This record gives sequence, C-alpha cells and structure tokens, in this order.
Amino acid sequence: APQIVELSHDIHDHPETGFEEHHAVATVAALLRRHGIEPEVGVYGMDTALRAEVSGSPVQAGVSGRSAGTIAILAEYDALPGIGHGCGHNVMCANSVGAFLALAALARSRPGALPGRVVLQTTPAEENSTAKEILSVRGMLDGVDAAIQTHSYAHDVTHQTWLGVRRLEVVFHGVPAHAASQPFMGRNALDAATLALTGIGLLRQQMLPMDRLHAIITDGGQVPNIIPERTELSIMVRSKYLETLKEITERVEEVLHGAALMTGTGVEILTSEYCNEVPVRDNGPLLTSWVRSQRERGRDPLAPGVLPETIAAGTDFGNVSQRVPGIHPLIKVTDRPDVALHTRAMTEAAGGPTGDAA
Repeated sequence: APQIVELSHDIHDHPETGFEEHHAVATVAALLRRHGIEPEVGVYGMDTALRAEVSGSPVQAGVSGRSAGTIAILAEYDALPGIGHGCGHNVMCANSVGAFLALAALARSRPGALPGRVVLQTTPAEENSTAKEILSVRGMLDGVDAAIQTHSYAHDVTHQTWLGVRRLEVVFHGVPAHAASQPFMGRNALDAATLALTGIGLLRQQMLPMDRLHAIITDGGQVPNIIPERTELSIMVRSKYLETLKEITERVEEVLHGAALMTGTGVEILTSEYCNEVPVRDNGPLLTSWVRSQRERGRDPLAPGVLPETIAAGTDFGNVSQRVPGIHPLIKVTDRPDVALHTRAMTEAAGGPTGDAA
C-alpha cells in the first residue's frame, strides 16, 4: 500500500496534460518492474500508453461455468492545464495499478486462484481527447471480455450518469479592415463568434435538464484597431442519449451557419469521430460485485439514482463500455461533499489523506 500511495503522490506532484504524461508512464512502468512485471510502453502508437498483463489459469471455469476470460483494468493520469489533478486522475491511476499488482501477487502465490487473464492498460489524454476510442480502434480491447475503471469524486457512487460528448472546433473567416477609418470595408469574424455564443446560450432553454453545452473563444482577434479576420471557438456538446446528442450537435451547427450568414463571414466546423465520447453503459452484474467488494472494505457506495441526473460529466470510458461490459463507479477522495471536480480544491483533496485511502 505505501508504494501505491507514493505513486499517487508522485503523479499528483508532476501534473502533465494529455499526451504529455511521460513522467507518469515512466513512474508506473518502474513500479511494475520492481514487482517483476515488464510492461510494454508506447503501445498502439501512443507514447504515453502502457500495457501489462498477468495470466492465471486460463482453463479454470468461472462462475458461469465457461472458461474464464480477460479483464482489463484501465488507468488515466493526465492533468488539467493550470489546475493540476483537479479530476483526481492520480488517485484513479494508483487505484488501478494497485488492483493489478494485487492480482499479480495472487497469481504468483496461489497458482490457479486467478482464473483467466488481467490486463492493465493506461490510457492518455482523457481530458483533451478521446484516446480510449483511438486505442480501441487500434486493438486495445481485442480479446478483452470486460473492463473496469473507477473515477474520483466527493462520494462513493455505484452508478452515475455519464454523458456522451461531441467536440467542435470552429473557425469564422472574415475580412480585415481598419477599425476606425474604414470599418465598413471589413467583415467582422468576432461579431460572428459573439452571435454564435448568444445563439448557443439561447438554445440551452430547449435542451433536456441533464444535457450540456459549453463554449469558449480560443482566438478573438489580435488588436482592437483591426476588424478581426479570424476567430475560433471550441465547443462541447453533451447528452445522455446518442439521439439527442446528434440532434443538439446539428442545431449548434445551424446556429454557427446562421451567425456566419448574419455577419457575411465564412465558417469552418472541424470535428473528428476520434474526439467524440459516447455515454457510459454500466454492466449490472459487475456493479453488484463491485458494491459487494466495497462494503467488505467498509465503504458504502450511494445507490443509483441518489444523485440527480443533472450532476453528470463525460468520459471516453463510455467508448469502452459500448464495446465490452464495463463499469465506471465513483470513489470518494474528499470528506467535503461541496468539493467539485475540475477545481483547485479537488486537486488538493486528490493529494490528501482521503485520496490516499481511496
């Protein structure tokens, strides 16, 4: 246990954003090697993705009477820019690595006690990409029968709503002009971005209570005395249901085209299927087993439905759970129920004693 806490603290004290988790992956690899396990680093074409596995008895029957299969334990370790580990990924990584090492020790000390195979797979860039989708397409889940990953939170929660996500990168193209002497010669790309944000804000009234829209201006022009020729928006659309996710995304795109039409500018909407997250589909029997194990540890996770559906987020674990049975329960890393994810208060909690106990 001390080594697992040290791992959590080490990753916490060296925050790295998505696809830059070089210290984290090296630290995990070093710990695995100390326990006699040689991991593969840089798997599936990602420098900061790691894979290790341990096999027990592949012919031993599981509870279903069939030959036992392969369980994948997933781990994340990317941080948030400017905040650090405000999503508690350091705790999540340590949790997964600790579970994997415990099962590896069981397989070595008691031959036949571990049916099947266990894979530890670290997955980069949950915050700024959809790496699990890319990894899955490249073969991460080949031969995997089920997957599990916990997530840090202010409570232990059996099942929480996880929303699907669509990411849109938007560029408005205008015509520059001198803002004082000849503004009428220009076409203002910032006006287009402003109208787009207004339209997105008004659209929220027609959305389901748990659905979400967030947008920021990532480029608003260079100096105020030039009519902006180019502006950029970054937009995230979230919904519990794939159908409404598609519908809201289409309506956002209509807003963007409308803003361009009203301002005489052009608009470019960039997206990729690799940047889209789908809702998490938790597996009931696996959740039941997880709750039982948590109660044996003296923890009592909140039942499904206790927290309102409007308290929701998104994760690329959804892309995994739509392919193989999986669960993504929440683990308590703070004694303060008012501490929210993606805050400096959560960063502090993730490096504190409650985070260590998770």
